[in-house]
Amino acid sequence: MRYAILSDVHGNLPALEAVLEDIDRRGDVDAVHHLGDLVGYAPWPNEVASLLAGRGVTGVAGNYDSTTATRYEHCGCRYEDPAQEELAHRSYAWTLEHVSEETRRRLAALPFRIDLRPAGGHAPGPRAVLVHGAPTLSTLYWTEDRSDEFCRTMTARAGLSDGDAILFGHTHLPWSRKEDGVLFVNTGSVGRPKDGDPRAGYVLLEAPAWRAEHVRVPYDVERAARAVEASGLPDAFARHLREGRT
Repeated sequence: MRYAILSDVHGNLPALEAVLEDIDRRGDVDAVHHLGDLVGYAPWPNEVASLLAGRGVTGVAGNYDSTTATRYEHCGCRYEDPAQEELAHRSYAWTLEHVSEETRRRLAALPFRIDLRPAGGHAPGPRAVLVHGAPTLSTLYWTEDRSDEFCRTMTARAGLSDGDAILFGHTHLPWSRKEDGVLFVNTGSVGRPKDGDPRAGYVLLEAPAWRAEHVRVPYDVERAARAVEASGLPDAFARHLREGRT
């Protein structure tokens, strides 16, 4: 089995279209799944949700999805300074105003976690767990510098063992490593990378001996940035797309 796993589209339709075209062009991907945060920061929340639903792409809820679906008081995002906090609140207010009821229902229906069992659920075998942030909470940032002890704690909380994998996003920074036989993979972001590379990112995951390949895909960043600037969203979000960082 070969899976394509993508995360953090954040309303960026041109980036998502480019990623799906790249997946289709390969011709050897058996299934596509997403790790949430379909909306926020860019002006195509409804189009992104509709495209993924039309393609039959299943996935989990990100913090931005569940907060938008429930009209929570904020998006559950982390802020590094007051300026970032203000921008996040403006993005969330814009998203709440522009998502359709159909999109809201789709976001509300997303599960917290998906388990992939390529050998079938009738027998023991390797498993890959899909979550947005961490197996305990969608807003928890699982960064590459987390300690081995933190990773072991997450492994235990997810019920994973040697030969399993867990994939997540939320930080928009791609990385992978293996501890105690468990593969940890942050897929990075399709629509809002933060590693200085503006290209869209996703992961190809191979079973049963879980192997992850990080893939970057160029897309029409200017189309997305200009649409942000014309939408009423903060112009800073256009700069973020052009630079691949916040």
